[in-house]
Amino acid sequence: MCSLCGVIGGNEHWTDAVARPGVFTRNVERIDRRRERARRVSAANRALAAFGMSLSDWQGASFVLATRTGKSEVIEDLGHLWPAAERLSGRLCDPLDPVLIARMEEGRDD
Repeated sequence: MCSLCGVIGGNEHWTDAVARPGVFTRNVERIDRRRERARRVSAANRALAAFGMSLSDWQGASFVLATRTGKSEVIEDLGHLWPAAERLSGRLCDPLDPVLIARMEEGRDD
C-alpha cells in the first residue's frame, strides 16, 4: 500500500477495521471494530514473542510496542510495527521468516 492512500483516504490505516460507505465490512459496529483490533494485536503478539516484544492497544487510537527490558515506543498503526520492532530490538525482525511461520503454525512461541 502506498503512503499516498493515507493522505487521500483519511486518518485510518488500511489495516484498521473501519466502516466506510461503499466498502464491505463485517465491522460496522464499534464493538466489532474493537474486537477485530484486539484480534490483530493478538496475532501480532504471537509473532513478536519470538523477538522478545509485545504489542498493546492504546485507547483504540494507537499501539504501544514494548520489549521485555522495558523499552517502548508508541506507533500509530500496524504499518509502523516492524520498523519500530527493529529499532527497539536492534536487529532484523522478519515476520515472514519461514522458520518463525513454521513455529507459529506448530503453536510454539519460542
